[in-house]
Amino acid sequence: MASAVAFRYAQALADIVLASGSTLKPEDAMAQIRAVEALIWESSDLRAALETPAIPNSRKRAVMGQLLQRLGASPLIRNFLFVVIDHRRIALISEIREAFEHKLDERLGLVRAEVSSAAPLTPSQSAGLEAELSRLTGKRMRLRFEVDPSLVGGVVARIGSTVYDGSVRGELAELGKKLAASSVE
Repeated sequence: MASAVAFRYAQALADIVLASGSTLKPEDAMAQIRAVEALIWESSDLRAALETPAIPNSRKRAVMGQLLQRLGASPLIRNFLFVVIDHRRIALISEIREAFEHKLDERLGLVRAEVSSAAPLTPSQSAGLEAELSRLTGKRMRLRFEVDPSLVGGVVARIGSTVYDGSVRGELAELGKKLAASSVE
């Protein structure tokens, strides 16, 4: 869960990205923030330099500006990150990114689902699952996939507190319950 500070930055970024005059698409903004987060976490030297108060913000901005240019980041993302650096909040970049993604999904009417499968799904299987979950919930979905080797086959989808269990393990458990119930009768 993002801190209140990270949430405020994320909300401000979402306001700017979704403003009527914005030329930056929400999915591009998400991708750029993810790329910056990855860049920061991949380099402990960069992270230390950005987080230390001994280095002037002007130098941090200069370094980050060059890196953002190489990444092809938009001026909007660059300026946002400069504000984050100036306020010494760059250590919260992961929380800000997470809160930003949630805020965008909320404003765009997307519902998040966590999908576990025994093996990676093909693009057509993923699309079919997304369509079926959208049909069941009546909402547009944003799916996050993970492989769970403990599943024998099938998939398990979690949307909030609701679990759709289409796994072989779940079907076997359900069959076991039915057999136990019929043996009592």
